[in-house]
Amino acid sequence: MLQPSETYVRNLTRIALFIIAQIPAMVFVFTEYSSGLQMVEDGARVQAQRASHVITDNPESWRYATERLADQIMAIRSPGTKTSLTDADGKMLVRLGEDCTICIARSAPLIDFGRVVGEVRVDVDAAPILVRGALIGGFGIVIALLLMSLLNKHVLVPLERIKIANLELAFYDSLTHLPNRRLLMDRIEHALASSERNKSGGALLFIDLDKFKTLNDTLGHEIGDLLLQQVAQRLVSSVRKSDNVARLGGDEFVVMLENLSEQPIQAGAQTEAIGEKILAALNQPYQLAVHKYHGSASIGAALFNGHQHSVDELLRQADIAMYQSKKTGRNTLRFFDPQMQDSIIVRAALEKDLRKALEGRQFQLYYQIQVDSARRPLGAEALIRWIHPERGLVSPAQFIPLAEETGLILPIGQWVLETACAQLKAWQQDALTRELILAVNVSAKQFRQAEFVAQVQATMQRHAINPMLFKLELTESLLLENIETTITAMSALSEIGVQLSLDDFGTGYSSLQYLKRLPLDQLKIDQSFVRDLSSDSSDKAIVRTIIAMAQSLDLDVIAEGVETIEQQHLLLNKGCTHYQGYLFGKPVPIEQFEALLKQV
Repeated sequence: MLQPSETYVRNLTRIALFIIAQIPAMVFVFTEYSSGLQMVEDGARVQAQRASHVITDNPESWRYATERLADQIMAIRSPGTKTSLTDADGKMLVRLGEDCTICIARSAPLIDFGRVVGEVRVDVDAAPILVRGALIGGFGIVIALLLMSLLNKHVLVPLERIKIANLELAFYDSLTHLPNRRLLMDRIEHALASSERNKSGGALLFIDLDKFKTLNDTLGHEIGDLLLQQVAQRLVSSVRKSDNVARLGGDEFVVMLENLSEQPIQAGAQTEAIGEKILAALNQPYQLAVHKYHGSASIGAALFNGHQHSVDELLRQADIAMYQSKKTGRNTLRFFDPQMQDSIIVRAALEKDLRKALEGRQFQLYYQIQVDSARRPLGAEALIRWIHPERGLVSPAQFIPLAEETGLILPIGQWVLETACAQLKAWQQDALTRELILAVNVSAKQFRQAEFVAQVQATMQRHAINPMLFKLELTESLLLENIETTITAMSALSEIGVQLSLDDFGTGYSSLQYLKRLPLDQLKIDQSFVRDLSSDSSDKAIVRTIIAMAQSLDLDVIAEGVETIEQQHLLLNKGCTHYQGYLFGKPVPIEQFEALLKQV
């Protein structure tokens, strides 16, 4: 829709064209009229001069002069002109020609020896001039109409189309043709005002597609775009016509629901019903070119009633609720809880401090001993600890997931590699520790770096350590994606002598098909199976199966979380001879760990 100012410009342009087209007619009329005036003025002057030459004081001479002048005028007058002679008193002496409707008139005095004795007046009919001017003006109108038609076709219409295209770019997403963030913010503002005026409720649904990045990485962005387009169509068809659907960017969408109940509980129930309908629609299979795809989404909901919250605050609340939905397993709907906001604030402060921790050397490695069935030290697992100057000891359960989300796990992981290798180098100088194996945990994000193998090799060479004494503990999540790339990287590490252990075995999604192809040296039984080993028959069966599997694949097996002698004996009876847990030692700083070694 054109703005008022643009309509004004268009009309002004048309008027300007019309005026320009009339310029030739106006120039013609003006020129002809000016020429006519000059001609009449010249004629009157000439006639007066002629009369003045023959006039004397003698009345007979005057009569003779007028008669002679009349004869001369009769001889030279042209059609459409009228000439008249008057004496000094204004008495008409001679009048030749017919009266005209529209006249151009000029007069000149009769002079007799410097004395005015009369006047000559010449009138010319201007109608022919105006008729010719009108004809030229009419032709100009035709030209103006043609020009306006050409202007409308080749200038104004394309400009209007460009304007509409610019509006599309400014307010709509080019891929899905849904309103974008800018238009959504404006509509939310209007919805808040309407909610307050009509005493009604509303809600924002923040929708994020689950595992969309994996689809993009595996099938390409073109397939990802097809999914986004189909998701947009399903969202529009799942809500009421009065509701708004927008795409914020990436795989994030927002649905705004209006005219809900003023009562929060009822409004929540209405929102949940629509949210469940959306989830059901997005769970249906997609046909993406030749690929059939099954997807899901996580939804966060924030209710509103009037201007209790700003637009930005509402979007932030819905976003927080969406992340809570992802944390609880995805493919679900969660409502914003004010306690979430407090958690987000704490998390933001923790992230800020985490970024300073590396520079401030606030990280330390703690070491937990690993022993055999005779409690002889085999090595240790290096576990990172954050000693915050104000918070004190921060649990890895708090900051490791945060480091994963923010990407800080990469520099932190490299620091762990450097510190562990430096410790191994120091141990090689002491007969008591030179044969100990040191294990470090590697996150999936760190391992999937293209240059990870080179980083590990360069770090070991820099500290000149024996690769056979260095063990990397990998999680089963590595086996979920890009398994062939994972096997290639593990094989490269194995070839340079690094030992590989599969951590928390049994808790993830290990496929036996791939397990036999992995160049592993060890399986690590998760502590969740060890904790209730003495009382839970299922745990006993799982542990027995893991040990048997490791033995059949010629792999070492170690159990973590061993806290009692009974647990150790049960594990030993099932064939597990390597242990780690509080029964043998807690994770401690290097000084305490080395003191523990001397005691053992």
